[in-house]
Amino acid sequence: MLWELRDLAPAGLVPAAWLATAAVHADVLGTDGMFIAHVVMAAFIAFFAVTGWSAMGRGALRAWRLVLVVGLVVTLAGVAGFLGAPGEDALLGTSLVGWMVLPAAGLVYTGRAMPGTGTVYYAGGGLSVVGAVLYVAALGGDLGGTVELLAIGVVGVGQAAGMLAGSVADR
Repeated sequence: MLWELRDLAPAGLVPAAWLATAAVHADVLGTDGMFIAHVVMAAFIAFFAVTGWSAMGRGALRAWRLVLVVGLVVTLAGVAGFLGAPGEDALLGTSLVGWMVLPAAGLVYTGRAMPGTGTVYYAGGGLSVVGAVLYVAALGGDLGGTVELLAIGVVGVGQAAGMLAGSVADR
């Protein structure tokens, strides 16, 4: 059961995280809900890192071990931002954009490590980067909430596809 949870959960948790992020941006979910999601996400990341550390020491999973370690720091930056730490906007932005970009690197690495099946990983990584660029452009150019939601959707689709492909690859 532990192995199935660890191996299959990302395929459900990643799209759920991006749906929650979109819900906050659309004013459907409050920031308290996102704060709770960050705390839960930090716990899940720690769980995945501890239970999968040795398995992630080789092959395509090597990159994901680094994504988890850096991702835990990025997530905790978001928690600090929600708690009103100095520089809270920068902390929250680091958390959001960090989670747009970190999995992109992991997906591209996975695509390189798995010849013949890399297309979905490259596409997922590419969509994550495109979404991150759109999101930052929307913030910097004051393009508005619609572009931010579009960017979050692009990231969510790309990462969900990559996580689903990775979750079913060994099945």
